[in-house]
Amino acid sequence: MSSSSFKPNPLSLSVPDPALDRWLRDSGYLDLLDSSAPAPTTAAATPTNPSSTSSGAAADVLAFARTLASLLTLNPFSGLSTADLAAPTPSWSLAFIGAPGAASYSWPPTPTQARLRVQENVRRYARNYAALSILVFACCLYRMPKALLGLLASLAVWEGVRYCRDRWGLATRAPGVGQALLHCAQIATAILLYVCNMQFALVSAIGLSYAVMMLHASLRKLTPSSLSDPVNKNRRAQPRRS
Repeated sequence: MSSSSFKPNPLSLSVPDPALDRWLRDSGYLDLLDSSAPAPTTAAATPTNPSSTSSGAAADVLAFARTLASLLTLNPFSGLSTADLAAPTPSWSLAFIGAPGAASYSWPPTPTQARLRVQENVRRYARNYAALSILVFACCLYRMPKALLGLLASLAVWEGVRYCRDRWGLATRAPGVGQALLHCAQIATAILLYVCNMQFALVSAIGLSYAVMMLHASLRKLTPSSLSDPVNKNRRAQPRRS
């Protein structure tokens, strides 16, 4: 939250910004944080000096660069917990993407606003992002048939090892042979995945998934202007236990 939202007043109590943000987050009023950022300044309709116009454009470019740098240096998983992963998956159409006609996306005007959106949206849509990561990985394997064949071959190797251990009882009769068979399977799997360029498929899937997640989390408003987020609404509707 921008410090200019609360003017110093000797008759009011001074509340630190982190404490206020934490209280708003616990109370379920994150839309206040998302709507409290100052709007970017626009040029007036009246004629102005070219120098002032260029100064305003430079200020907009600088603000955009600061927000982008803040997103690049942010750890989006810092506030993620196991409870967020265990929560029900939000609706793809209404919550994740947004209802048609609703102003659900906008560029964050400040770096603080960008960090707030990313951390909260990652918590809110963690299961959606996980499903998208699996889908992206499947698409990468489809685009790289060699990596897909290597993955299937490695699965076949481990299935053969399991069959041999169960068929001849290597775990109890000959544990040394069973351990040697496991080590051979590990070496064979590493060679197969390396030869089939599985590492490139993994790097591509991780990079694309991270880019999609950051793009959506930074542009997705915490509360759309014409449609409330069903997940946030359910959080507010739950009574707080003493």
